[in-house]
Amino acid sequence: MRQAWDEELRARGYRVTPQRQLVLEAVTRLEHATPEEICASVQQTARGVNISTIYRSLELLEQLGLVTHTHLGHGAPRYHLAEEAEHVHLVCSECGRVTQVGPDAVRALVTALADHHGFETDVGHLTVFGRCADCQNAGHTGGAPGHTA
Repeated sequence: MRQAWDEELRARGYRVTPQRQLVLEAVTRLEHATPEEICASVQQTARGVNISTIYRSLELLEQLGLVTHTHLGHGAPRYHLAEEAEHVHLVCSECGRVTQVGPDAVRALVTALADHHGFETDVGHLTVFGRCADCQNAGHTGGAPGHTA
């Protein structure tokens, strides 16, 4: 996969810098990560990389179609690889767990929105909030938002 990133960057006239490679590797490893989480991961390997470099790298990588972001509630956007963007995010409002499900899980909704309202749904940016099975079963009433699965 790393070779594909290298080829895509070079094909578009951009250098393959160590910082860009580290950002892409962190996005791949962390999945739905904030820029701050990506920065912390990159700094484990390259301490001199600062948050502004992370933001610039993410902006460029998103423009090139290698990464994309989503909003999973209030706060910073979360980044993941663009090639893995076609999924729906289920976010537990109590514990903060994020679960990914395929587009088939919401196909009936997407079809109904198209048929009845002429609305084309961007499934890659669809986030559904509710309570996960664990919180329902435990009668959970509070938690640690930000936990991802």
